[in-house]
Amino acid sequence: MEAASDALISRDSASSMPSSAVRAAKDVTFGSIAGMVSKVFEHPFDLTKVRLQSQVLDTTARFNGPIDCLVKTWKNEGVRGLYRGLPAPIAGAMLENASLFMSYSELQNVIRRINAQPLSHDLSLPQFALAGAGAGAITSFLLTPVELVKCKMQVQMIAPKIPQPTATATLDSSIRPISRPLLGPIAVLVSVIRTEGLRGLWLGQTGTLIRECGGGAAWFTTKEFVGTTLIKRRGSELTRKDILPWESALSGACAGGIFNFSMFPADSVKSTMQTEEDLRPRGNNAPKPTFLGTARAMYRAQGVKGLYAGCGITVARSIPSSAIIFLIYDGLSRRFG
Repeated sequence: MEAASDALISRDSASSMPSSAVRAAKDVTFGSIAGMVSKVFEHPFDLTKVRLQSQVLDTTARFNGPIDCLVKTWKNEGVRGLYRGLPAPIAGAMLENASLFMSYSELQNVIRRINAQPLSHDLSLPQFALAGAGAGAITSFLLTPVELVKCKMQVQMIAPKIPQPTATATLDSSIRPISRPLLGPIAVLVSVIRTEGLRGLWLGQTGTLIRECGGGAAWFTTKEFVGTTLIKRRGSELTRKDILPWESALSGACAGGIFNFSMFPADSVKSTMQTEEDLRPRGNNAPKPTFLGTARAMYRAQGVKGLYAGCGITVARSIPSSAIIFLIYDGLSRRFG
């Protein structure tokens, strides 16, 4: 009986190999489309979040809150300012969601194989959480360089001016401030590699890893729990594939809010580390910021409030953004899956 069961699982795994490859390709495509659409919607709010996070260690705050930041950005920089650095996060959103959904799907299959279960078997919530955490951990290594470029671009307009000698100045007044040049994503990327090497692209990786690992578990588990609960209210015989568009959106909205609120301090520390050199240059010989050192400095400066700077607007924009992601992903899966 046991041998027959093993043979059945083996046949199930073998026959699913082509479909697994197709499923992976669909996960990449559907996740990329969902991520790209959601990022265009949420970018002005993400820019506001990064600018609020980056001022925690400043002696004088540039912005009094999210509304003040949005208004000042609009007045001083216009629509282009609200979407400054957009190409990098669009690329990041496509990478992030493609990697997340593909890894999440494949890790579920790994868990089933380890437990000698058929690939059609529904996992428990702890198993979904494990797959989500693993998917987040994998994605974090792709995401950190993209977010580094994005964060640096988003603070360019508020970075301090560079002292510059004047041609006719006296010795005592030999410098005057000039604006920093506004670099594009490729120029920022090249600048980081030139000054810090390839390793410099992963500045803030610890924060991204914590955020994506814990957030991936919270995001997918919440979506699965809320989505399944809504589906079962319509009939106990229905499965996850029977989810309706509004159920996808509602469960995704809940997932987005929980993910961003629970993991926000790690994201705050990460953003502060990635913008430190732009806003508060330490000099060439100064030690590089560390995750724990930056977290302690932020806590000493403003306490828990500093670690949650920009959290309100982030959670507010993540609710519709995450709803859009799952609405598009589930919709594409139903239509073409």
